Amino acid sequence: MMTANQTIYVNEFTNGILDPNEEMLGPVKDGGHIIANTAPGCWGPMITPCIRGGHEVTKPVMIEGAEVGDAIAIRIKSIAVTSIATASGNDQPVDGRFLGDPFVAVKCPNCGELYPETKIEGVGPEAIRCKNCGQDVTPFVFTNGYTIAFDSNRKVGVTLNKQAAEAIAKDGHHYMSTPENSVQNPIVTFAPHDMVGTAARLRPFLGQLGTTPSRPLPDSHNAGDFGQFLIDAPHEYGLSKEELEDRTDGHMDINRVREGAILICPVKVKGGGVYIGDMHAMQGNGEIAGHTADVAGIVDLQVKVIKGLTIDGPMLLPVAEDLPHLAKSLTKKEKEAALNVAQQWGVEEIEDSLPISFIGTGATLNDATDNGLKRAADVLGIEVAEVMNRATITGSIEIGRNPGVITVTMLVPTRYLDQIGLTEMIKEHYHYDV
Repeated sequence: MMTANQTIYVNEFTNGILDPNEEMLGPVKDGGHIIANTAPGCWGPMITPCIRGGHEVTKPVMIEGAEVGDAIAIRIKSIAVTSIATASGNDQPVDGRFLGDPFVAVKCPNCGELYPETKIEGVGPEAIRCKNCGQDVTPFVFTNGYTIAFDSNRKVGVTLNKQAAEAIAKDGHHYMSTPENSVQNPIVTFAPHDMVGTAARLRPFLGQLGTTPSRPLPDSHNAGDFGQFLIDAPHEYGLSKEELEDRTDGHMDINRVREGAILICPVKVKGGGVYIGDMHAMQGNGEIAGHTADVAGIVDLQVKVIKGLTIDGPMLLPVAEDLPHLAKSLTKKEKEAALNVAQQWGVEEIEDSLPISFIGTGATLNDATDNGLKRAADVLGIEVAEVMNRATITGSIEIGRNPGVITVTMLVPTRYLDQIGLTEMIKEHYHYDV
């Protein structure tokens, strides 16, 4: 039996496929740390056909003692952006350069090679070439794109003009700080510059954070919305609607999955297989452009196994300032006022409750909402109708990613949380008296 380590340092990546049959790194001790140098997500892997999942995430790490049917609480201790600059924008697939799905199965339009190795020749949207025949092979181009550079403290970024974007494009790996073991082509190579002089604040978070699904899945499709592309797909990773239920929803793009938050993930394979990637410099709710500023960075996670907490998808404890107004626990003064009203009407006490978010995914935002409501009801052992009422008057439904990732956030009575063993963790997280 392998000895578990207190800390695991990760700088290895998958080929875009989360495969429960592949050997994991680790194990790391229950309560230990995973420190990772993550590679940029979306656009770089999207123009690198040998990466088969749309992202380039870290190899999964086994957690000591994690068994199928448990959950793993992942505390995000720190996130630090290392990229100096990056590029992003809206995407448009290029016909004839993929088999069914441009994120997963890229095919050279000239020699027909599937998942071709590539080389970079010059800068611009035709710079990614098939190593075998030299043909322009990128499966995506920008409809509107930008190159953005950051200040040395990684607090703000500014979009650049053509001259600056092309200067960065000539040394893309340096400016994007791609990790040594990453194989992606840097997206700054395209030198997009449709928006110039736009300033934006940084608030980094992890677009990919989760556990390994119980069947091989392309990493960007480990979610209920993007996963729809796999149903009856013509490539080797096609599956049925029922088989998509084996996902773990690690690809969420929820901007509240940031430093200080705790993500609670399902264990669907022995050891859990925690993986990380797709760090974003900033993103408004919904990621409405389809992409945001993908960056490399250093992440410190602390993991804790929760025995016997069987969940289908993730739950989130956001940092306090990210909670919806109605989901913040009542202050002492508010509780006194509420108790006064209750007693006027013959109600002897008010509920003791704490905030938590349940993540739902699906083909559309409506489907994702239904999924999140059902997951909350199943975990808490109550009816969906009660979840709907609680989320309406003590919480909120918020968009993580369009078209189909949401959070159901609400105040949950501690009598429900006691039954699933989360009361003390939530109180500690929000610094309430335990």
